[in-house]
Amino acid sequence: MQEMLANPAVQGGLAPFVAALIVAALLAPFRLGGLAVVAAFATAVYFIAGFTFAPLTATRKIILLGLAAPLAGIVIDFAFRPTRLEAWVLALAGAAAAAWIFWPILAQKDLERALLPGGIAVLATAWTVGFSHSRLAEDGVRAGAAGLALGVGAGGAAILGASLTYGLYAMAVAAGSGAFLLVQMIIGRKIHAGATFMLAAALVTALLAAAAMILAQVPWYAVVAFALVPLAASLPVRAGAPVWLQAVLLSFFGLFMAGIACALAWHAGG
Repeated sequence: MQEMLANPAVQGGLAPFVAALIVAALLAPFRLGGLAVVAAFATAVYFIAGFTFAPLTATRKIILLGLAAPLAGIVIDFAFRPTRLEAWVLALAGAAAAAWIFWPILAQKDLERALLPGGIAVLATAWTVGFSHSRLAEDGVRAGAAGLALGVGAGGAAILGASLTYGLYAMAVAAGSGAFLLVQMIIGRKIHAGATFMLAAALVTALLAAAAMILAQVPWYAVVAFALVPLAASLPVRAGAPVWLQAVLLSFFGLFMAGIACALAWHAGG
């Protein structure tokens, strides 16, 4: 049993998927099915590193924000009326989160070596969070497809860039998003995603992709390609199409762009 639980495929895939599937199925009637993504992420954290936050390294900062994001999402979904300002505020919050995590690392480098990765990290996080919230969060299928592709894109690029831990964390987000999508496909209707789901999925994967760029060997242009995944998930599909078909098509669009990000990371690694 211990040997099975130590398997990376279980830690970053199977266990997070099962946890997310249970949460999505049980909480969907209460508009809280989006907590599936944090259930998956927390499961991976438990098996891989545990919930220790001292000293507060860059990785632990990402974990802390990943666990806090759904709580902020619940407040946004249930305490505030939707406005256009929300996406801008969340984009700025994402940029601030990236700066908080990576500034201590980049400050130790020369300006020329720090400016490009730092700028990409801040802008990619802001764009991924802001665009995902404004265009995808209100559609459970689009949100799930975007989360799936973002997780695969960040996870695959990180693993190819020599960071297995970041890859497993991102793949856990993909597994949780896949479970969230599967519940919708089974019941044949969309369930609420909102900021509860989308903020966590977008923020965690964007920060992991940026971390893999700054702390591992993922090239900056792979992170740029990764940031275009939400745009792919926003492509039009026939509104009257069955939920399962919408899920398949939108996942394909997102995974295609995620595949480009992974291919760029693979090519850069030789």
